[in-house]
Amino acid sequence: MKARYHDAAPATRATVSDIARAANVSTATVDRVLNRRSGVRDITIQQVLKAAAQLDYLPEKDIYEALSPSPMRIAFLLPKGTNRFINMLGDTINYSQESWAPFNVKSRVEYIEGFNPQLLAARLIKQAERADGVAFMAIEHPLVRDAVNFLVEKGVHVVTLITDISNSGRAAYIGLDNRAAGRTAAYLIARFIGPRAAKVAMIAGSLSYRAHEEREMGFLYLFKEYFPAIDVVGLREGLDNAQENYRITRHLLEQSPDLAGIYNIGGASDGVAQALKEAGVAHKVVFIGHGLTPDTRALLIDGSMDAVITQNPQSATMSCIRIFANLRDHRGVMSGVESIQSQIIFRENLP
Repeated sequence: MKARYHDAAPATRATVSDIARAANVSTATVDRVLNRRSGVRDITIQQVLKAAAQLDYLPEKDIYEALSPSPMRIAFLLPKGTNRFINMLGDTINYSQESWAPFNVKSRVEYIEGFNPQLLAARLIKQAERADGVAFMAIEHPLVRDAVNFLVEKGVHVVTLITDISNSGRAAYIGLDNRAAGRTAAYLIARFIGPRAAKVAMIAGSLSYRAHEEREMGFLYLFKEYFPAIDVVGLREGLDNAQENYRITRHLLEQSPDLAGIYNIGGASDGVAQALKEAGVAHKVVFIGHGLTPDTRALLIDGSMDAVITQNPQSATMSCIRIFANLRDHRGVMSGVESIQSQIIFRENLP
């Protein structure tokens, strides 16, 4: 009985060598492309993937994924603590991931102990291996400045958020014009007090934040220029801590029983309001603060606060994402990015 032969030999799967011959490249280049390693030109990548598809080496889904660029890795570094606006900003980043999908980015939030330049600088340096872009609240300090420049040298894009840093290689700053914000607070307090001599005070989170320093300068200079009868009795740093702000406010009221106004440059306005309420002057002392959050909203409603200067956290984070996409795609840094506008919120125009 004669042996029976198959009409055709079974098809064999293409090899890396087959793809290399078809694409006219080396097997090492094919290996780099298929494993998505760097160092291969875009046109070569397309040639290799086209050859792999024609030889049925990869299914269509894998070809599509291989052609799609990896998401840009974005890290937001924010100070942890009781500043509710900062916490709200972090929440905004976390729930905005889906809406940022068209920009092909993957974002994460890291919280760092606030007001600590050594810790912030160390965490920034670590991002050289973890991120393609970093947005963070800067502290004005040489260590932080060096860390920013280190990232830029490593090809990591850096954007400062809410508060800027001087003389660094950061690509952009997203936040308020803080000197204008301080001047606005001073103008509001002066108009609320009226044309009389009075004492007002400031409470900052920390003057290591350039934003808080600039708000202080704007606040002081507006009184000097237009309302010289108003005396600013001093500046205290509350570190955005409600208990510390409460203690500072009680001390200010003991020192100056006739205190007419308080400007809280940073967060934790609830500590200031508690002290004003306990002293029975919550509706007598003009109180201006920053950041519209659930607690400052409640203080506006009950009249403890007179106005809140704020910015939109969604707009701020979206602007960061657009900037990173522009940098990646070699467009103008601020292309399509709207400047951050300050909003003045009173009880009667609460959104």
